[in-house]
Amino acid sequence: MTERVVLAYSGGLDTSVAIGWIAEETGAEVIAVAVDVGQGGEDLDVIRKRALACGAVEAEVADAKDEFAEGYCLPAIKANALYMDRYPLVSALSRPTIVKHLVAAANKHGAGVVAHGCTGKGNDQVRFEAGIQALGPDLKCIAPVRDYAMTRDKAIAFCEDKGLPIATTKKSPYSIDQNVFGRAVETGFLEDIWNAPIEDVYEYTSNPATSREADEVVISFKEGVPVAIDGRPVTVLQAIQQLNERAGAQGIGRIDMVEDRLVGIKSREVYEAPGAIALITAHQELENVTVERELARYKRQVEQRWGELVYDGLWFSPLKRALDGFINEANQHVTGDIRMTLHGGRAVVTGRKSEESLYDFNLATYDSGDTFDQSKAQGFIDIFALSSKIAAKRDLV
Repeated sequence: MTERVVLAYSGGLDTSVAIGWIAEETGAEVIAVAVDVGQGGEDLDVIRKRALACGAVEAEVADAKDEFAEGYCLPAIKANALYMDRYPLVSALSRPTIVKHLVAAANKHGAGVVAHGCTGKGNDQVRFEAGIQALGPDLKCIAPVRDYAMTRDKAIAFCEDKGLPIATTKKSPYSIDQNVFGRAVETGFLEDIWNAPIEDVYEYTSNPATSREADEVVISFKEGVPVAIDGRPVTVLQAIQQLNERAGAQGIGRIDMVEDRLVGIKSREVYEAPGAIALITAHQELENVTVERELARYKRQVEQRWGELVYDGLWFSPLKRALDGFINEANQHVTGDIRMTLHGGRAVVTGRKSEESLYDFNLATYDSGDTFDQSKAQGFIDIFALSSKIAAKRDLV
């Protein structure tokens, strides 16, 4: 029986050429799998037909936008996940979504190998292969660009030689990855970290310096899940999409950072994630109102570790699954409304409301009606500071 290879297929030049390239290098039949995580572009059926025209023996396409939003973006929102305190894991979240479909296709079609289009220099090769190994421990992985030196020049020559139905237009000066949760841009002139980004880098966001009216929005959550915008019910996908549009129009979610890659190098990345930043900002503030102090402190440590695990491609790891349980438990009371003003590149919280609130007006107020017993404060301070006081007496001798 001829060996089969499942290929993560985008419909572009590199992965289209990879179909025939893999067949020539390995003698295997190629099954192309395209997964829509909200990256936009061509219709899925067009992509499926192109894969077949390029030599795939089978081609599967999956509309996974809702799956991606609910199963991968939502946990990141609940975790307030920001790698290095800034990056909302745009690309890192989409990879395990795609991996799940690749492994399912391999099992369905009896394939022993899964292929992807990553280079040997980035994070995504690890995310794909660590995920594949976690879900299909017996599967092997190959990467034509990395393993068979399939450069872009060679890909264009192969495409022209074989007469493949792919447009070999001039390559964009940037490397771009995008999905409904955001957009990542790198390479080109951005590799000089002294160069500022120019406006043509951006697509999901408008220039925040442009004068425009502010936009006020109310985001409602139930147990950490965004369920309504301005009182109108939404799915998680709809919440992200609507805030991509509204926050993006205000220039919110632009991130320019030098990032610590998993493979050991620092890389300059420019991100756009308007919906993600707006939702995480709102969720963080609602947690401030509804989550008890010690739980909130500990959750911040968990959030950092969760983000590192996901960034590093360990979505399916035992530790990440265990932390999911903690994060879900910590979100049990994160229910209520957050009002924000979207303007000038910032999402600013201006109001909070929750039936699960731990904020007690009568304890917090300095006006009449104050129920805080201030007479107990001196004794509390004396005991709280006692160990430091004793040490200070010793150290001052």
